[in-house]
Amino acid sequence: MNPITSKLPQVGTTIFTTMSALATEVGAINLSQGFPDYDCSPELIELISKAMRDGHNQYAPMAGVMSLREEIANKVKKLHGGEYDPVTEITITAGGTQAIFTAISAVINPNDEVIIFEPAFDCYAPAIKLMGGIVKSLELSPPDYRIPWNMVKRLINNRTKLIILNSPHNPTATILHKEDIEQLSAIVKNQDILILSDEVYEHLIYDGETHHSMARYPELQQRSFIVASFGKLFHATGWKVGYCLAPAFLMQEFRKVHQFLVFSVSSAMQYAMAEYLKNERVYTELPEFFQQKRDYFRKGLEQTQFELLPCFGSYFQSVKYGHMMVENDTDFSLRLTKEAGVACIPTSAFYTQGTDHHILRFCFAKRQETLDEAVNRLIAFNP
Repeated sequence: MNPITSKLPQVGTTIFTTMSALATEVGAINLSQGFPDYDCSPELIELISKAMRDGHNQYAPMAGVMSLREEIANKVKKLHGGEYDPVTEITITAGGTQAIFTAISAVINPNDEVIIFEPAFDCYAPAIKLMGGIVKSLELSPPDYRIPWNMVKRLINNRTKLIILNSPHNPTATILHKEDIEQLSAIVKNQDILILSDEVYEHLIYDGETHHSMARYPELQQRSFIVASFGKLFHATGWKVGYCLAPAFLMQEFRKVHQFLVFSVSSAMQYAMAEYLKNERVYTELPEFFQQKRDYFRKGLEQTQFELLPCFGSYFQSVKYGHMMVENDTDFSLRLTKEAGVACIPTSAFYTQGTDHHILRFCFAKRQETLDEAVNRLIAFNP
């Protein structure tokens, strides 16, 4: 007897869990799931310990510790010029994924349509479907994965409720450009369309490029949820702390869901992060830190048989292998993990239809010796 009808019948174990488990099983270097293999700042760990010793061990306020919300408001103002009231427009969340789920839950009703761009992070579509919304996916193509805004216009109708953007982008490492912002602004002007902007990699942007946050543009800011992640900022993905920015009328609805989903997030971590963020170098030096890793990894990969795709942001590098063989990317990822000892992610996992461009994603948020060993194994691999 099984009285349950699944709300997500097509959803199984995520590719991230599958590949990380396989990497552990066969002893492969795990460049699949996006997390560092080096420690976060000892200073930050000490600040958390101090916060615990100072007695910050009980529930935090539902919306988050005020000192942290104030530091976030200061950071956004300095970097993007956007004004956010820490009282009514900033909420601390249990990571970026929770913030994304909460925002979608707060505004999507049955039969509302949501435009997403694929390849897309795998939490978007399930959250939309759970709320009874309709996913309208627009597939992007390598190597540049640029958004065809003329096609976006064709998807817009009176049921369009939300557009989800992700920049810097996972998995493609692309970014939004000024012309993208101009096209987006023109499309949503005089429309009741909201924006969910996934900006968890906001500080991981390279070559002097600008991060075009929705917070930079008042006309977009006033209709946007912006999601960010301290896990990416502080090299501590396991702490699962992030935040959401939104105008007060949207944040009011966001918090109605948030309070019943998680209510609040670790007190000690929030007090520590607030103190740590007072040092601007924590985030201003991050692009250089990761660009060095990107450049080092790319130089190594140039010695392999893979074709490198551009990487403008995030800590992911995509490669093409279609000139080597026609094997589908999922099978090839599994074989690469087992035979070469390097785990990656097949990008078809980021498409609802499993679209396969013969492209793999590697994470380079790793120690230099880890990247060296991974590259050596990939050079030696004979497909």
